[in-house]
Amino acid sequence: MPRKPKPAEEGTEEVIENLDENGDEVGRLTRLLAAVLNYLSDDDVEEIDIEYLFNHTEGLREWWDEYRESNRKIIEDDIKNSLGELSLKELESIYEKIKEKEK
Repeated sequence: MPRKPKPAEEGTEEVIENLDENGDEVGRLTRLLAAVLNYLSDDDVEEIDIEYLFNHTEGLREWWDEYRESNRKIIEDDIKNSLGELSLKELESIYEKIKEKEK
């Protein structure tokens, strides 16, 4: 008897549609993943050097920067939502760090 398919998580169908539409992007990500896994599985590598990966895997640093920037909005929203739960002392500490950064 065939298994029942698991219900897709929210947003999964959209991701799959985007993957189908962006075959080139899938190929690029596959190449990046393969390069990283080849490096990680190399028995001669004693210490993982992320800078080496960035410098020797074409497009990896750019992808990482784009990925981090895309998560920026999520991080900002999480911070905003957490502000109400912080103590006055914690809020003042954050405020001081912001003021220092503006100098």
